[in-house]
Formats: sequence, C-alpha cells, structure tokens
Amino acid sequence: MHIIGTAGHVDHGKSTLVERLTGSNPDRWAQERERGMTLDLGFARFEEGAFVAGIVDVPGHERFLHNMLAGASGMEVLLLVVAATEGVMPQTREHLAILRFLNVRSVVVAITKCDLLSGAEREGALARIRSDLAGTIAAEAPMQALSSTSGEGIPELRALLVARLAALEPRNSEAPLYLPIDRAFTLPGHGTIATGTLMQGSVRVGESVTLQPEGIRSRVRSLHVFGTSVERAGAGARVALNLPGVAREKIARGSVLSGPELLPGRSFVVRFTPLAEALPLLRRRTPVRASIGAAEILGTLLFDRVPESESAVEARLLLREPTTAFGGVRFVLRRLSPKTVLGGGEIAGIEAAAGAGEAPHVAALRAALAEAGLAGLAREELAAKLNVRAESIEEIVDSAIALGELRTIAKPEAFVGAAISDALLERIVTQLARRHEEAPWAMGRTLQALAKELSFDETLLYRYLDAFVSEGRLAARSGFYALPGHEARASDEQDRFFATFLQRDDTAPFAPTPAAELESALRSSRIAGIADAYAALLARGALVRVGEDLYGASQIAAVRARVEHFLREHRAMTVADFRTLIGSSRKFAVPLLEWFDARGITLRTGDLRVLRASERNPSAR
Repeated sequence: MHIIGTAGHVDHGKSTLVERLTGSNPDRWAQERERGMTLDLGFARFEEGAFVAGIVDVPGHERFLHNMLAGASGMEVLLLVVAATEGVMPQTREHLAILRFLNVRSVVVAITKCDLLSGAEREGALARIRSDLAGTIAAEAPMQALSSTSGEGIPELRALLVARLAALEPRNSEAPLYLPIDRAFTLPGHGTIATGTLMQGSVRVGESVTLQPEGIRSRVRSLHVFGTSVERAGAGARVALNLPGVAREKIARGSVLSGPELLPGRSFVVRFTPLAEALPLLRRRTPVRASIGAAEILGTLLFDRVPESESAVEARLLLREPTTAFGGVRFVLRRLSPKTVLGGGEIAGIEAAAGAGEAPHVAALRAALAEAGLAGLAREELAAKLNVRAESIEEIVDSAIALGELRTIAKPEAFVGAAISDALLERIVTQLARRHEEAPWAMGRTLQALAKELSFDETLLYRYLDAFVSEGRLAARSGFYALPGHEARASDEQDRFFATFLQRDDTAPFAPTPAAELESALRSSRIAGIADAYAALLARGALVRVGEDLYGASQIAAVRARVEHFLREHRAMTVADFRTLIGSSRKFAVPLLEWFDARGITLRTGDLRVLRASERNPSAR
C-alpha cells in the first residue's frame, strides 16, 4: 500500500476534495467541521480498481504546521491542492519547501473551484499557477482543473493518481519494524489504540513490539488497516494497533513502535541541506525544531563550518529528547521562533551515548546551575564555575542540552537548569489555565499581569516567556500569553452584543462600524468580560480597526481580493476606482487605502496605487 498526502493553503478545498475521492470526510473533530478547516491529520481510504491507497489530509493553516509535518513524513504521492480563485499562496509554498526534504516521490496538482471562473479566467488562473510553481517539486507535475461541487475533473484526477501510484516501487516490508505514531486514543472495551503509517517492515497480530523512546513493551492484540481487521500489515499501510497494557497517556505523537533492532538516541550525524533564504540564519550552533517521523523535538544543529550555499553538508543533530531514527530517515528543521523552515535532509547515523568521562562535568554543571537559580549563568560565569576555558564550554553545553540538563534564555544569553526552568513554566501554565477557564473569551495574560500574579521580576520573566514561546511551550499573540492551542471564544451573550453593531447591510457590504459607537456601548454594558472579549476580537484580527472605524476580517479579506484582482488587471488604481470597486465614500475609502499601504499590500505613487512587487509576483516571496 502507498500513501497519498494532500497539501495546500487553508480553505482551498483539500478536505472536500478528499471526500469526493474517497466518500468519507477526513476531518476527525467536530471543531474542524464547524470551522471548515483541517486542524489535525485526517485519514481516508482511496480505491480505484485494483489500487488501494491511504490519503492523509494535512492542515493548511500555518498555526497547525507541526500537525502537517507529522502527516507529511509518510507521503509518497503529493496531491497539491490550489484554488483557481486564489492561486499559489504562502502556505502552499511553505508546504512545498518542506516536502522537498521528505519522502515525496511524485506530485499531482489539483486546481479546485474552477466552476467559479469563466473560461478565460480559468485559463489565466492555470497559467499563473503553473508559473508560480516553477522551481518547486511541483514544477513539472500534471495539473487537473476540477470542481469538487459539480464533480467536473474528478475522474481525470483519479486516473492521474492511479498512474502515479502504479509507478512507485514498493516499500521494504522485510526491514526492521519502524512505525511512527501520529495518533493514540482509548477505545472502550479494548484499551489503547495507536495509529500511524508503517514506514518499513511489517507487523502481525501477537507480535511483541516496543514503544520507543519510552521503552514500554507490548503485544499486538488486534490490527486494522483502514477499519478492516487483518492478521498482518506490510510497509506503507495505515494501521491501527490495539496495545494491551499501555496507558494512553504514555504515548506521545512521535513515539515509535519498533522491534528490538532499532534503539532511540539523542545525537545523530546528518546530511543537512539548507534553504537559500535560511543561510543568513545559520550559526555554528543553531537551535532548531526537528521534525523526524511524527515527532517534533527541540534540539541543536552543530556545524564544523557554517554552510554558505544550498549544498548538502554533514552536521550533528543533538536533541533534547530521544527518538528512534536511523540512516536514511528524513527530517525537516525549523527555527524555534518564528517557526520558519531552515532546511532538511536525512539521518546518516546515530552517535553512541556520552561516555562516563563526561559525568564529572555534568554533575558540576548541575550543581552550578542549581546554585544560580532562575537568574542563570552567562557563558563566562559557567566556564569559571566549571574551571574550564571559555572556548571549551561549547562541547559541555551541547552535551548538557542533549541530556536535557540545561535550558537557554536570551537577551542577554544565560544558561539555566532544566528543572528550575520547568518549575517556573509549570507555575505559568497553572496561571494561564486558570485564566482560560475563568475567562475563555480573553486572549490570555499580559507580561505585566503574569509578573504581578507570580511576584516575579518583569524583565527576567520576559526572557523566560520569550524562550517558552520559542520552544512552543507557550503561545504569544498581540501582547498576550496563552497556552498553545487556546482560542479566545466569546460567550453567546457577548456574541449577541457585537452582532448588534456588526450586522452586515447587503446593500453596502463593505460599510464599517464606527468604533466610537461600539466602544461607548461597551463602557456602559454589564455583560461579564465584554471588554476582554472586544480586546480579543481586535488582537486576533476578527475585528480590524482602520482609523475611526471597525471592519470584520471577512470584509477586509474581500476588499483585498478585489484590490489585488483589479491591480493585476489594470496595473494602477485611483481613489475613485477604489470607491467604485467597493461602493464606498471617500471618507471610508482613503483610510482603507492607507491601511493597505501601511501593510505593504499597495504602494502609493502620486495619486495612484499599485501592487507592491511581492504582491505582483507572489512566487518571489
């Protein structure tokens, strides 16, 4: 069996297309169906004649990129989904940049929503998409225009996928078992179920397997491939295994089921290929977020010499947590924050565990960091405490990070004991969890509020918060800190309040709401948390303030789409053109245009507006 994986921008119709191809909706959570977007991995079975394959539907939204990476490692055929109405978008390009480093061996491009364009518009859209895919792994891929609504183009797409599947070499079912787990859950009456793509090897009912890096042994009680009970599954299959004696909470996304031949490690020799745009970001010792199999682990990439080109180089990858990997396993590395892609490559080999000769340094380091407490130690201070030269501290620090003994905070750089840092994080998480429970409509807590609640120095706390956000342990948005995944949700009463002011007039769909009018009502309202809910709407962009007026995010998106379409057709636009385009007065049109200017979407040249170069040529971004 082989795996087809989707990729593409949010709302371009990936899940709807998968449902057309398979007859099942891959969105697993009610939350996803309500939002109309995939947040996590969805799975479905694709059948065409004698061919059976799995389809992994991965998230398109940038905030769920880690979920996309968990599913992408098993892909062999990429089904790239691009909406004809929007073309190649930033997340499309980011997905393609990532997938060039993984196991993708073939690409098919599906152009969705073609029924929304006229014949001439469709031809223009297809030409632009082909041009924008130049230089990517999809540059020479076959393209199929289609409509998931009407079914136009679906038979042709199925034929393209079958042709690509038929050309693939089978995976190695004779190799040692290697099954990265991307999902685990409890089934009443059965116990723990783990699912994933069988990357190599095979597994049978009754076979003994080991959960790594946890080291927990179990025996496969039952085995399913896409809902069908089987006795054996081979490489490439999407499998679900019933694992008796293994608690659900013991299994993390990224845990691996393997046989005795494969062991976890923290230190690997790798062949790393950087992206051109990442070259200025690389250092001899670069903190990274490593995606290996279905795991995402923080670590450090070490170079003997920092690469100066896109050519592959040998490096060492030291991870904070162990994982199971071996020669040939592919990986992607991203920055800690922002989580942009640095590059990727393949594991060349696993390094032996650190020897006993390092134990004295590790023990001394642990004692020095415990004495320093939350203030931590600068590089020179740590070297003095350990009685080593400053230039010798690098290797000790790298080993300590790999062993999970040490954390780094910045501005200025300091080293902190991992246990001390984690204890502070636990206090912060407790405060934020309480805030989310008491005020789910709020974004979270500001730095000032957290410092007061924790009785903590504000400057030092900011350094820790910055580190925790970089590591993905906390989230930060518009000056608020929150737990990862928290989404501010207004109450029904709050929603009704805002709806009173934000009701859309069909005769003037782009008319704004006066901010003063809403804010005056807000001050006199007795609805619990209404001020926090308003701040959250602004902070997450659901409401956009333009001068003295408020617009909904959908209004801004629709206006932007009209502006970009007009300027690609006509090159330049006057204020009068814009007023006609959105049916608005000069009073509202001018602030909106200035808002687009300030955000780099348009550029004012005299009395005209033009698209900035990056908007005229999206592939250059």
